[in-house]
Amino acid sequence: MFSDLGDITRLLTRLVAGAPIFLLAIILHEVAHGYVAYLRGDPTAKLAGRLTLDPWKHIDPAGVIVYVVTLLFSRGTFAFGWAKPVPVNPYYLRHGRLDLMYVSIAGPAANILQMLGWGLIFRLLVAVGPSGSLFDVVGDLVLFGVVINAVLLVFNLIPVPPLDGSRVLAWLLPERYAQVLDRIEPFGIMIVFALLFLRVFDFIWPLAAGLVRLVVGF
Repeated sequence: MFSDLGDITRLLTRLVAGAPIFLLAIILHEVAHGYVAYLRGDPTAKLAGRLTLDPWKHIDPAGVIVYVVTLLFSRGTFAFGWAKPVPVNPYYLRHGRLDLMYVSIAGPAANILQMLGWGLIFRLLVAVGPSGSLFDVVGDLVLFGVVINAVLLVFNLIPVPPLDGSRVLAWLLPERYAQVLDRIEPFGIMIVFALLFLRVFDFIWPLAAGLVRLVVGF
């Protein structure tokens, strides 16, 4: 699986040092959902103590396991995982599906801002930083910040319940069609994993890679 000790060292570095970057990406995504819901009238996430950057409030053990496994099997070049979803009660929202759309889009918006922030840091490093092993490690980690947020952005905008893109689609559709999405949402996560297994979502990485190239400049 690994050609030499250097490969193993780089993998362990990305696994350990990349974990805070990964956690920040998914935690800010979820906090953004909860904060916008609070602004639109829903106090559920705030009352549950989820409007915080404390990782223990957000960590989903299954999501962390998937992160480690995908990082191992990709030899440190890719990682994927998730946090516990922030609770949202749509009955508190003042404007129904419109507010729910705002809440849903807030998560991907948080990933866009993080992706651009990491991209700016990466460009600065390339412009002024010296070459060397330490610089290369830092550059790899900053680039990982761009990549993980690009992947989360593209993945969450897929219009399949319970992903954020489905809320945007529900707002765009006539009510009778939006209700179909509501009915299948309890089974949505199984549908998502089935589509992942069937490689229906193979377009995610090319789109994310395109975003990464656009942000970092190559």
